[in-house]
Amino acid sequence: TLAGAALGGPVACVSKVELRVACKALLDRDTLNKSDPCVILMVQNQGQWTELDRTEVIKSNLHPVFAKVFTLDYYFEEVQKLRFEVYDIHGTHSIGARDDDFLGGVECTLGQVHAEEISGNNGYVELFFCAKKLDDKDLFSKSDPFLEIYRINDDGSEQLVHRTEVIKNNLNPVWEPFKVSLISLCSCDEDRKLKCLVWDSDSRGKHDFIGEFYATFREMQKIGGGSKVTWDCMNPKYKLKKKNYKNSGVVILSDLKLHRVYSFLDYIMGGCQIHFTVAIDFTASNGDPRNSCSLHYINPYQPNEYLKALIAVGEICQDYDSDKRFSALGFGARIPPNYEVSHDFAINFNPEDDECEEIQGVVEAYQNCLPKIQLYGPTNVSPIISRIAKLSAGEETIKDASRYHILLILTDGVVTDMADTREAIVRASYQPLSIIIVGVGNADFTDMQILDGDDGVLRSPKGEPVLRDIVQFVPFRDFKTASPAALAKCVLAEVPNQVVEYYSHKAICPMPPVPSCDSPTSLANTPTESLPAVGTTA
Repeated sequence: TLAGAALGGPVACVSKVELRVACKALLDRDTLNKSDPCVILMVQNQGQWTELDRTEVIKSNLHPVFAKVFTLDYYFEEVQKLRFEVYDIHGTHSIGARDDDFLGGVECTLGQVHAEEISGNNGYVELFFCAKKLDDKDLFSKSDPFLEIYRINDDGSEQLVHRTEVIKNNLNPVWEPFKVSLISLCSCDEDRKLKCLVWDSDSRGKHDFIGEFYATFREMQKIGGGSKVTWDCMNPKYKLKKKNYKNSGVVILSDLKLHRVYSFLDYIMGGCQIHFTVAIDFTASNGDPRNSCSLHYINPYQPNEYLKALIAVGEICQDYDSDKRFSALGFGARIPPNYEVSHDFAINFNPEDDECEEIQGVVEAYQNCLPKIQLYGPTNVSPIISRIAKLSAGEETIKDASRYHILLILTDGVVTDMADTREAIVRASYQPLSIIIVGVGNADFTDMQILDGDDGVLRSPKGEPVLRDIVQFVPFRDFKTASPAALAKCVLAEVPNQVVEYYSHKAICPMPPVPSCDSPTSLANTPTESLPAVGTTA
């Protein structure tokens, strides 16, 4: 029996699913006791079953409820096959070995599993429980208590939320603090009932019931100012039989730490603007723009690769910027009036105002720029990265989540100033900035992968690591036959997480949601499908 699943906020464009499992009426393969079950979760990949994870072993129990939570990626567009295998475990050797008894298995798809969606406003809570004067259930020693917390669902069913460790030989246990999401604890309903059970652990699985109590998350939040929240741990049978029965001990919540989780959408709804800057490679390796073989050739019938990448990414970003004005820069060309090489110039040739009206304005500035410049070199991008990072650093003085920058660099080759570029990216990783690099043409971009920290941590020439991964590199040729939306989805996939990571590191909360429906960042105008909402703590 699948006890339930929770669909979580993604990192990049992948959602996370939490699976909790329980079993009923398992086969009993033991002679003296009951089976000691464990569940192994298998996932199918290219027709092969591989183990993803496994639960703990529960002693002598044919109806186990496992505390282990399986976490796996969820892809809406795929059929994800799962297999649950149940074993009766003997000894402490590896599960699934010859001595273990296979009790059975079941296959299903992830789409068949009952799931709850975790909202972008979800958070988690850290709980600190202890108890005093618990009943002693052992003859020659003291009880070995552990605590279980169950959420009572709308249909009356009970879902195990957490099972603490066992504290040996102690009637006044102090359990280790644990963290749990609010959706798992109470479905984000502060008044939802929680059933809490205290047991005396038995090594054979025949745990002795000490007592129970009911709580809500609202009650738990009454803690504060040095005060603690306490509950009488009651045994209903003793209450009926014993005239002067008071309780079977007291369970105490000694501390509670609530951690709010903010999503990308929280920041956007709070009015955070995404300022978009494009930097275009005008080095000679692109070829003479007048030649149809040039990467900068303006074909009246279809846009070149530079324009395709610019439009695909820019059209998404412009929906997150209220004034829809974008900075458009160039590098690697000789520019008028003196035709000196510049690695940081406005393609509208207005150094005082390098912004263009909407993406179409950028396209027009690019087309008007080409006849006026001489393509040259080398391919130096560090000056523009440093410039935008310095501009982004000015946002830090505001101390609110009002403006974040995206720099799109379009280039036809590996950068020449790699050492300076690495240094500039490390410096930029401390600022509200994400960098997208699209490789145009058929050059070998292998060396550019070093700038994308997916395979390791990018470091400066002196060995200083980036504070956070802010660079995404993709070769445009991988998307030549795909739709523009496919390119935009790929290069922008990491941006929401990068936005949240930055403000989380700075402990900057989203601003209050903008109330006006006419606001450029209102939900009505925000294409939430384009940039996935992700969450992290702040």
